[in-house]
Amino acid sequence: MDKIIEKKGWVTKKQIWYGVFALVILALILKIAFGDKSRKLNVDLDKVTVEEVKQDLFKDYIAVIGTVAPIQTIYLDATESGSRVEEIVRREGSMVKKGDIIARFSNTSLVIDISRTESDASRTTNELRNARLSMQQQLVESQSQLLDQNYKLQQQERAYQRSIELHKKNLISDEEYKRSKEDLDYTMAKIKLLKESIRQDSIYRKTQVVTLENDVTRMQQNLAIVRQRFEGLNLRAPVAGELASLDLEVGQVVSMGTRIGQINVLDSYKLKVEIDEHYISRVTRNLIGVCDFSGTSYKAKITKVYPEVKNGRFTVDMEFVDSIPSDIRIGQTSRIRLELGESNMAILIPRGGFYQSTGGQWIFVVDPSGTVATKRPIRINRQNPLYYEVVEGLKPGEKVIVSSYDTFGDVDKLILKK
Repeated sequence: MDKIIEKKGWVTKKQIWYGVFALVILALILKIAFGDKSRKLNVDLDKVTVEEVKQDLFKDYIAVIGTVAPIQTIYLDATESGSRVEEIVRREGSMVKKGDIIARFSNTSLVIDISRTESDASRTTNELRNARLSMQQQLVESQSQLLDQNYKLQQQERAYQRSIELHKKNLISDEEYKRSKEDLDYTMAKIKLLKESIRQDSIYRKTQVVTLENDVTRMQQNLAIVRQRFEGLNLRAPVAGELASLDLEVGQVVSMGTRIGQINVLDSYKLKVEIDEHYISRVTRNLIGVCDFSGTSYKAKITKVYPEVKNGRFTVDMEFVDSIPSDIRIGQTSRIRLELGESNMAILIPRGGFYQSTGGQWIFVVDPSGTVATKRPIRINRQNPLYYEVVEGLKPGEKVIVSSYDTFGDVDKLILKK
């Protein structure tokens, strides 16, 4: 008997399940291929600081701390080795005038050097005196000899003239005539030799005297220096001011070059200021800063920039421009507003801890919904105590997270939750 076969539908349940499974697999593949791969972190909104980017006047200045210092500090060093402290006349903190004795020293070796130098100077002076006397005596003797020879020459010239007349008349022999001529020539040659001897002797004597005079001058200079060294055993104030320190005790023996104290010149004051090395290329002499003492503002300008950088900071000296605070004290500190350039309009974001984490190279920008913050590269140019100047990456009206990023790790998005 024939069985009736039922006609099946176009899609079975099994095929439907296969289709659903295929769609799920396809969705996963698409999500993996085209989905958001960024790393995210959930952050409580009340634990971060969100600020708005704005366009405003950027005031190019930095705030630094200045420490009051004397306008000049004079250091006192020992100038003689082996000097012994005999008496301390002035104590630390006292005011001194130029030339005031601060301490007295003794030095046996220096006393011996003075005696030796005085003896050498005296001996050289005596040698110079004797050389001058000998030169004068020799000159007198030579002049006397020359005078005798000139007198003899006159007599022989007359004798020779007579012998010529007598020889013409054959009243004297040829031998007598020749002898008269030879005597005259001999005397003339001797006079010539005597003059040359006098000239040479004069040159030698003058050279000897000049040498001795130079020796005496040098000895006197050495003696003056040694006496000055002896006078230096009394430590005197080279300038007027405050004896800020004195590291001496009676009976102490100090070596040459030892730092024994310092004097602060209080005619004026300056400010020692340490500045972050970030500004080293922009800080130059004559920049003006405004500082505050007892509620009054005073202007000061940079007079010296020290190029050495220590622990990420360099130092400058600033001197008051118009007036000096009346109640100023050494060691006192003041906050200084140091102008680096002219103010101009710029895109600004408030300063915050994010800069320490990013170096100012990127920042988290909050989207309009306020629920997501995305990492975005930026470029920061100048900065002052309140704002950073942004030259690339941000627009006015956008909102950014300016608080510290230390706890965020290496993520690309922040999910902000209230």
